[in-house]
Amino acid sequence: MIPSKYQRVVFAFFMSSLMSFLMSGVITFINLGFIDGFVSLWLEAYWKAFIVAFPIIFVVAPFVHKLTNMVIKKN
Repeated sequence: MIPSKYQRVVFAFFMSSLMSFLMSGVITFINLGFIDGFVSLWLEAYWKAFIVAFPIIFVVAPFVHKLTNMVIKKN
């Protein structure tokens, strides 16, 4: 298992990976439809999106956590 001190990096990795994978697939389909070579185009878009998304999520996630805590009513 990965030590808890790396939680922020692991969270950013999984969040950026899943979101990049799903969104690149949706956007590729919207723009091109299901054409020959769709999967290879999707995977190319995925890794490019992941490279951008990972550092963004790593930097932005703490702010989003704080913002979420501000708008959530605590009992």
